[in-house]
Amino acid sequence: MKQKHVVVVGGGPGGLTAGMILAKRGYKVSIFEKESIVGGRNASIVMNGYSFDIGPTFLMMTFILREMFQEAGRNLDDYCKIVPLDPMYKLSFSDFEFFPTPDLEKMKKQIVQHFPGNEPGLERFHAREKIRYDKMFPCLQKDYSTFKEMFSPTLLKALPHLSLNRSLMGVLSDYFTEEKLRICFTFQAKYIGMSPWECPAAFAIMPYIEHSMGIDHVVGGLSKISDAMATIIGEYGGDIHLNTPVKKVCVSGGNATGVELASGDIVNADCVVINADFGHAMSTLFDSSVIKKWTPQKLYDKKYSCSTFMLYLGVDKKYDESHHNIIFANDYKENVEDVITREKLSDDMSVYVRNASAIDPTLAPQGHSALYVLVPTTNMHSKINWDEAATKTYRDKVIKRIMERTSMKDLDKHITCEKIITPADWQNERSLFLGATFNLGHTLTQMLYMRPRNKFEEVNHCYLVGGGTHPGSGLPTIYESSRISSNLIEKFER
Repeated sequence: MKQKHVVVVGGGPGGLTAGMILAKRGYKVSIFEKESIVGGRNASIVMNGYSFDIGPTFLMMTFILREMFQEAGRNLDDYCKIVPLDPMYKLSFSDFEFFPTPDLEKMKKQIVQHFPGNEPGLERFHAREKIRYDKMFPCLQKDYSTFKEMFSPTLLKALPHLSLNRSLMGVLSDYFTEEKLRICFTFQAKYIGMSPWECPAAFAIMPYIEHSMGIDHVVGGLSKISDAMATIIGEYGGDIHLNTPVKKVCVSGGNATGVELASGDIVNADCVVINADFGHAMSTLFDSSVIKKWTPQKLYDKKYSCSTFMLYLGVDKKYDESHHNIIFANDYKENVEDVITREKLSDDMSVYVRNASAIDPTLAPQGHSALYVLVPTTNMHSKINWDEAATKTYRDKVIKRIMERTSMKDLDKHITCEKIITPADWQNERSLFLGATFNLGHTLTQMLYMRPRNKFEEVNHCYLVGGGTHPGSGLPTIYESSRISSNLIEKFER
C-alpha cells in the first residue's frame, strides 16, 4: 500500500502533536513552518543567555500530554523533566496574598485565615465540580464534524451539568460568599481570554482541574515540549521544513491537494492539516472563491479573545518571588471590563509575572533571572495605536506596577535586555487574527459543532488543529484537537 502523505501547515503544538501521532501511524509527514524554530507560541525566545517561553507557561492536565507521547509510542519522561509546583502560584491583591495549592488541608487553612466561614465551600466545590468534569471531559474528546454528534449520548448526559444560563463567577458564588475568594477560583477565564463574569459556567472545570490535579513546570521551559515532539517526528522519518512559509493551500474540485510554498514550489499531499491561526488561515491561505462560510466580514464579526502585552526581561538579579505571580488590579472587575467590553487600556492593570528562574537554573546565567510578563489587553478590534511611544509608555507602567506590588522594588535597575510583543505585533508579525492571543472566543455559540470543525467543513481532505478548532484554546485542548484530527485522518484518509 502506498504511504499516504500528510502536509502540516505550521509547527505549533497542534501541528507537532498531529505530526508525531501520524508519523507513528505510518504516514509520511511534512511540516512547513515559517519561523526558524518549531513551536509557534509554544517556542522560546533566546537572548543574551536568557531563555523565555513565548506563550504558554502553565502545564495543566499533564496526563493528556503523556497520552500524546504514548500515542506516538514514546514516554514523555524520556524527553522532558516535569516538576510539580506547590504552591501553584501566588495571587496578589492590594491588601493580601494567597497561595493556592492542590493540598486540600493547606487550602482550607488559608481560607480560614483570609475568608473565615468560607472553608466548607471548598469541599463542595471539589465534589460538585468533579461531577461536572467527569461528564464534560469526554465531550471535549469527541469529534463534532457532523451535527448529529450534538445529540450523542455523551453530550446529552453532560447537558444538565453545563449550567447553560450561568457564568463562571455565578457558579463560584454557590461555594464562596467573598468576591475576592471567588476571583481566586475564576481568574482562569483569562486562560481563554474571557471575563469570569461572562465566561460560560461549564468552564468551572478549569479551576477544578488546577486544584485537583495541580500545575507542572518543564525544566528549560514549556518550549522543550515542542523540541521533544520535533525530535520524535524526526525519529519516525518525518520532515520539518523551517523558514518555509506556506503561501496557500491548493484546492481542486473542493479537495485539498497540497500546498504552494512562498517560494512558488508545489508540494502535493493526500491531505492537509492546518495549524495556522484560524482567522489568519481563512484570510490568507485559500483563494477567495474557495471559502464561502468564513468570509472576511464573517470572520471579523465573530467573537474573539482578548490579546496580551508581553515583556521578556533578562535581569541580573534573582528575586525571592513565586514561580507564578498574578497581580490583580485594585478593581479587578473594572479592569476586566476595560479589556473585554470597553476595549480600552486600563491604567489599573492586572499583571502576570513568571519567575521560573527561582526553581529552574537553566533559563538564565547564574545569579540572573528570566522574567516573563503578561498583561491582558484588548485585541486589535479596538484599533489602539501601538506605536513606539505608546508602547514605551505602557511598558513603563507595567514595570512600575510590578515594582509596587511585588518584592522586585528595584527591578528597573537590573534589566539587562528585553523584548516586547504588543497586540499589534501578535497580529502583524506573528499572524494572529486581530492579535487575539487565545483565538476565537469560547462563547456557547462558538463551541463544539459551532466552532470550526476538525474535519474542515469547507474543503475535503483538510483538517484543523490548534486553538481555533474544537475543543478550543489552551495546551491540553490543543493536544486533544490533534488527536481528534489524527483519528479522523485515520478514518477517512487511510
